[in-house]
Amino acid sequence: MEPARQAHNGRRESEEERADRRWNELLQEVRVAQTGVQILFGFLLTVVFTPRFPGLAPSEKAIYVVTLCLGAAANGALIGPVAFHRFVTGRHLKPQTVIWASRLTIVGIILLLATIISAFLLILRVALHDSAVPWIVSGLVAWFLLCWFALPVWARRRYAAKR
Repeated sequence: MEPARQAHNGRRESEEERADRRWNELLQEVRVAQTGVQILFGFLLTVVFTPRFPGLAPSEKAIYVVTLCLGAAANGALIGPVAFHRFVTGRHLKPQTVIWASRLTIVGIILLLATIISAFLLILRVALHDSAVPWIVSGLVAWFLLCWFALPVWARRRYAAKR
């Protein structure tokens, strides 16, 4: 017997089918973010071994350590959905897994944003030694907030109201 199908946002799918679809969509999104954070983190790991690192000011070394910690935390959050799924597979928890994995992904994206901004701050401080650095970094923060958060929230509100 076919399970009851409900229309969710114009789709006729069971709760399990919806969870499977959402899980697959989430995995595709996580793959993009994971790749970016892993490459960035890999480069960050090598910085301490460069000849120029010992000559950095203590404040720049502190920014580096914060950046490295943020990168590690972003990696943890973006790999978290995989571990979560592996531990609950076969327990009929797919809808809950999607919810928690989605939350971990959002946290990972926020940590990735902080890692990028922190790395950018460090690089500009070393490269420019200029009072323009905070302004440039602030502009980048605004750009990321617009692209990653403000536009999706705006679209969600604008187009959800038309339904």
